[in-house]
Amino acid sequence: MGNNNFYCVIMAGGMGRRFWPYSRKSLPKQFLDFFGTGQTMLQQTFERYKQIVAVENIYITTHRDYKDLVLQMLPEIKENQLIIEEERRNTAPSIAYASHVIQKINPDATIVVAPADHLILNVERFRKAILKGLEFASRTDKLITLGIKPAKAETGYGYIQIDEEKEGDFFKVKTFIEKPAKEFAEIFVQSNEFYWNSGIFIWHVNTILKAFHEMMSEICPRVECDVPDFTSCPNISIDYSIMEKANNVYVQLCDFGWADLGTWESLYETSPKDHDKNVIINSNTLLYDCKDNVVLMPEGKLAVIQGLEGYLVAARDNVLLICKKDDHNAIRKFVNDVEMKFGEKFS
Repeated sequence: MGNNNFYCVIMAGGMGRRFWPYSRKSLPKQFLDFFGTGQTMLQQTFERYKQIVAVENIYITTHRDYKDLVLQMLPEIKENQLIIEEERRNTAPSIAYASHVIQKINPDATIVVAPADHLILNVERFRKAILKGLEFASRTDKLITLGIKPAKAETGYGYIQIDEEKEGDFFKVKTFIEKPAKEFAEIFVQSNEFYWNSGIFIWHVNTILKAFHEMMSEICPRVECDVPDFTSCPNISIDYSIMEKANNVYVQLCDFGWADLGTWESLYETSPKDHDKNVIINSNTLLYDCKDNVVLMPEGKLAVIQGLEGYLVAARDNVLLICKKDDHNAIRKFVNDVEMKFGEKFS
């Protein structure tokens, strides 16, 4: 591998609630093979970054419940490459602790931080983009986020507005916009000033730790130690805590066929469709007068469906869900209601 100062942190601790009931608390989406490729999303992500940084420089952040699962799925990873969260506190505390661990090992490290649930279509273009970002961040004090040219007015993604100020191919960020309404998303796409926020970040380890000390100093003593105290850390993302506040954030404009598989709607958009625009994922189905649906059934089960348009039909184990596929907030409500009424039996 070319540069042994390059590191990767893959975030794989979430519960994937927006993909319920296929993604369950005991086995979230990052540990599932959505497309029948023979690899889970975590394994695909690991394989991509293995082509960019040395295997021993790849760290996985995950919840304690999934420690054994990660080690089972990634046999090349050693236990000391796991960043175990005793309590879920979103991405900021785990990234702060992972950065502390890596800095102790290599104070010259430059790190790419990425979720485990991204779809990348052009792997070679992706590899070149990540290397370019790592090279830039290794010689500057900039916090880099990867921006994706929007293909449409997507309301499920955050947006980044770029400034005129730039260094090479890296533009200073003017502002971050969280998941906009449809009319604003359309304006953003037409303006050519806005890019999708991929949630992939690149920075030198000293740059990100300096940002934590300046903007989240209260958590530093809790994570800059051998045994982190995640319980007392705030439940906050790296976006809100650092990236939206810092004045040294730059965006690298990329185009490598990217999608964040965070919702059923995003899975629908990125999947092959039949002549009626239905997405059938590894399932036996008979559809009559149906269009624009997503169907995912367990192996050995048959779904016979008539007259549905724009719906999700998903079953796993002891749960069957039928609802509008593009209502992201509804699924979260369903999961909350299920937990309140039935406990964790169906969550």
